[in-house]
Amino acid sequence: MRRLPLVLLVFILFSCQSVGKVLKSKDPAYKLRMAENYFAKKKYNYAQQIYEDIMPYYKGQKEFEDIYYKYAYTAFYQRDYLNAENLFKTYLEVFPNSPRSEEMDYMRAYTFYKQSPKAELDQTNTIKAMGLMQTFINTHPGSSRNKEATEIIDAARLKLEKKDRNAAQLYFDLGQFRAAAVAFDAVLNNYPDTNEGENYKMMAIKSYYRFAELSIEEKKIERYNQVIDACNDFIDRFPQSQLIKQVEQYITLSQNNLKTLTNESPKTSA
Repeated sequence: MRRLPLVLLVFILFSCQSVGKVLKSKDPAYKLRMAENYFAKKKYNYAQQIYEDIMPYYKGQKEFEDIYYKYAYTAFYQRDYLNAENLFKTYLEVFPNSPRSEEMDYMRAYTFYKQSPKAELDQTNTIKAMGLMQTFINTHPGSSRNKEATEIIDAARLKLEKKDRNAAQLYFDLGQFRAAAVAFDAVLNNYPDTNEGENYKMMAIKSYYRFAELSIEEKKIERYNQVIDACNDFIDRFPQSQLIKQVEQYITLSQNNLKTLTNESPKTSA
């Protein structure tokens, strides 16, 4: 087991003893001064302990709002975002008319964004962050924080898009081509402003084509026609795309397969 350096160990013990000494004091004004001192020095763990200790004494007094405000931030600055969210929310409930209510409203939404995990994981907090940030913008239309709130919404949306795109790609990689086609179309429809729209539709076409190729004979005509429909949809959506030639190749392949399936030969001129 790795041992802490002696100097660090002595410092930790001294700090704990110092906080313990403050907490044992019977003077709430002294405790408040020490909490403020620790907060100013960014020693949030120590400030948090003292604020929590003196809140019952100051409840109902003019100092209480500022104490609770900083107490909430001690949780946030220690990355205890779950607790911080609850404290910011409670602040709004206890001090609804505070000049800081806009800030607290924003910070509550921001804690959900800070809890947003990697795209591969559950995105419940990401969705909550988007919803609360949009509510913040609607509630505070003139806020200077709206630009950042909008940027957070955009970043959260990109993360959700990435998660859906990865899921669609996984279906394709696993050979589940029908599911991949539906999923790629859904990504395109759910994120119409995406910069990757052409690529999503192209992947949907590839997926529909592979699905048609692997289908039983009785289903192939229907499914090659589905490929052609998807290709025509691509051309309608992205008429200037550099992928048009690839799309046209899938139309040609599908039409040739349909001719073979229906025993139709190419017409020749007389």
